[in-house]
Amino acid sequence: MHAMKMKRIRDIALLSCAALTLAVAAGTARAQTVVRPGFNIFSVQQDVEIGKQSAIQAEKQLPMLNDATAQRYVSALGAKLAARAPGPKYNYQFKVANLSDVNAFALPGGFIYVHRGLLDKVRTEGELAGVMSHEIAHVALRHPTNQASKAYLAQAGLGVLGGLLGAKTQSSTGQIIGAIGGFGLNTLFLKFSRSAESQADIVGSQIMAKAGYDPIEMAHFFTYLGQLSGSSQSNVASFLSSHPSSSDREARVRQEASLLGPVRATAYVGNLRNVQTQLRRLTPAPTTAQLAGNTTTQPVNTNTSGLSIEQPSTSYRVFQQSDGGFQIEQPSNWNAYVPNGGYGVTIVPNGGFETTSSGQQRISYGVIVNHYVPFDGSIGTSFMDPNGSLFGSAPLEESTSDLVRHIEKTNPYLKPVSGSEQRTSLSGQQSLAVQMAGRSPETGVDERVTVVARELPDGHVVYMLLIAPRKDYAMLQPTFSRMVSSFRVSDQTVHN
Repeated sequence: MHAMKMKRIRDIALLSCAALTLAVAAGTARAQTVVRPGFNIFSVQQDVEIGKQSAIQAEKQLPMLNDATAQRYVSALGAKLAARAPGPKYNYQFKVANLSDVNAFALPGGFIYVHRGLLDKVRTEGELAGVMSHEIAHVALRHPTNQASKAYLAQAGLGVLGGLLGAKTQSSTGQIIGAIGGFGLNTLFLKFSRSAESQADIVGSQIMAKAGYDPIEMAHFFTYLGQLSGSSQSNVASFLSSHPSSSDREARVRQEASLLGPVRATAYVGNLRNVQTQLRRLTPAPTTAQLAGNTTTQPVNTNTSGLSIEQPSTSYRVFQQSDGGFQIEQPSNWNAYVPNGGYGVTIVPNGGFETTSSGQQRISYGVIVNHYVPFDGSIGTSFMDPNGSLFGSAPLEESTSDLVRHIEKTNPYLKPVSGSEQRTSLSGQQSLAVQMAGRSPETGVDERVTVVARELPDGHVVYMLLIAPRKDYAMLQPTFSRMVSSFRVSDQTVHN
């Protein structure tokens, strides 16, 4: 009996220990910070599509490292970390860019790039795992397309006039991304808010812990970068620029590490010191700034015309509006963006969109075609602008005045140039052309817009906006003239 009693006591003790272990484990799981990402107008599959196209373009712009040892090491570490990532099960891919900056970045859908400079500066595999886990977290939380979603829905100014806004189901992936800066190294995919960076730090810490790396190593690396930034190590500036630092960032990682509790360490995937020794035998890599300044590589753009964008092609193709409302010729190397169900089109060259200091996307080069209802439709039998017409009392002059005022309202710095109005022809009918000009307070660039308006039988106006910085406008004038002269509109089309 005594022996049986002792056995029951031991069994109860073991069960109690097991229950305690489960309780601690469950408590740890509950303790970790829950992160919920923001809204997204894209699907997970669209993330992958955007990432693939962006990666193709990025690798045309970036020098990629051709070193099998470093690539195998980064891929192995990345796979180990990505296996613990929350969210969609992307096919994560990891590559090394031959740049000396201490940095890394992620594109939508799981495409992650580590700079050679980061490999050179990290002191442990855990520190490298910290940076890579942070980037994986951005992808897992879908931060790149969350940024793109916000920018797209906040589209304003000339972009609205171009009909670029539409419902999620009404625009293709390419149209949306093109409207906010295009694929490739889009700044919307590379720079995040302080909140998003904090989310990536937290989820990155969780990924590290699950993969067997102490999140404290991420905090150590933040401290180390701060020390380097105070010295002559200018190659950390890129990381600090694209990953904004704050006084409490390291403390937040330490807090998350304490919530996660002790980490069960696992074996390293490779020998970091051997990789670093191998890389230091290679020719020094350029910095991102040198690459941007074309001081170590050949310019991607071979244009010699003096334009800030690629020279418009001398070959043209016809854009046909889906309902047969109009057609126009466009340079073969320019892109057309159209919302489903919409009348207008925005035709821009590569690089024709720009990001302002407030994060909005604007059209800096291109042609917009759309229709407009003067005076909010309250035309009646006569065209009378209650504010007084800028150009005259004829119906075309009154309606063009209202259109110009609408453009000025959405872009207050653009003002009609006094005396610039000129009678011309658009698609075989009399039209009125007006110059607008002004310096953008966001970019500091002097912009010029030519408004060409023509009446339609239903009382609407069809218009073209010819847009370029003042310094480049004259060089694009032949292209604009060709597009205006090629424009053909159907007067029978019914407009919404």
